[in-house]
Amino acid sequence: MSIEAPFPELDELIAMIGEAGQRLSQIDACEGAAGNISAYLGWPIDARRHFPISEAIELPAPAPALAGGSLLVTGSGRRLREILHDPAANLGFVTVDDGGRTGRLYTSPRRLFARLTSELNSHLAVHQDQVAATGTNFHAVVHAQPVFLTYLSHIPRYRAEAELGRRLLRWQPETVVNLPEGIGCIGFLVPGSDGLAAATAASLRSHRIAVWSKHGVIARSDRSVTRAVDRIEYAETAARYEAMNLTAGGAGEGLTDAEIGDICGAFGIAASIFGRRG
Repeated sequence: MSIEAPFPELDELIAMIGEAGQRLSQIDACEGAAGNISAYLGWPIDARRHFPISEAIELPAPAPALAGGSLLVTGSGRRLREILHDPAANLGFVTVDDGGRTGRLYTSPRRLFARLTSELNSHLAVHQDQVAATGTNFHAVVHAQPVFLTYLSHIPRYRAEAELGRRLLRWQPETVVNLPEGIGCIGFLVPGSDGLAAATAASLRSHRIAVWSKHGVIARSDRSVTRAVDRIEYAETAARYEAMNLTAGGAGEGLTDAEIGDICGAFGIAASIFGRRG
């Protein structure tokens, strides 16, 4: 999917990221400076009124599919809840050069970070993978650390992807409607590592959200930043039900496979983890 003209103005996109950061804070998914957000924009934008200071940078990983486009990215160590109130202090704007190996970083005199997020390589890997495959002119990636999803990833059986999906998607009809492919799960890898970036891009080819085991989650959307946050919220709500059920000794049955099949049939959903073709 691509965004059609008239394209959103930079002010709208900045506000969208600010609202996303605020919502993640409201659901306890970004304690302190945890979490990061980026958005790829495939149409021309002049960011100099908001971010007048520029410098050449080398990207942490090649992203040739993004060449000629730009990225709005959170700064390392910044609190997502503060973006809405002072976006210029917390965001950087990157234009990607030909070849996708270098770019130009635009920032504000109020900049409060030394560098962009330490997870930038994972963001770039996902953007590169999705833009190259689909040709979309917009793509958002959000990393957060919601409490219940992260806790469940410390329990070995929840690190089995099929088991994780089947257990979490059974608690509300909305979950299977919004996450029909289930939830990806990536074993623990060092944050910011090239291995994590590669595994994340691979997992998000077939999922809209994936768990970073013992670390948090990462979600994507080609429609809006807030849509990616919605996916985190749906998954975190399901994880909360699952944790409640563990505490209650497994008393809740959740939706049965037959009931999930009825939901998929009614909404024309192909829920692959339940073998449903819609």
